Amino acid sequence: MIKVDTCGMGCPQPVLMTKKALDQNPEGADIIVDNNTAKGNVERFIKNAGYQMEIIEDGETFMISARK
Repeated sequence: MIKVDTCGMGCPQPVLMTKKALDQNPEGADIIVDNNTAKGNVERFIKNAGYQMEIIEDGETFMISARK
């Protein structure tokens, strides 16, 4: 599974990195974000792309797991 760390990056970079990861591995990816804006944008992208998702909060970061 591909793991993508987008911490410290402003939008739209987390969404673009998520798209690239899912293009490379259509089965899914784990995306780490560190702010609510990126979390919301990545969530919307994943839902619109037809993936199921699980979000785990770990302190100040969120790991979003996208799976087909």
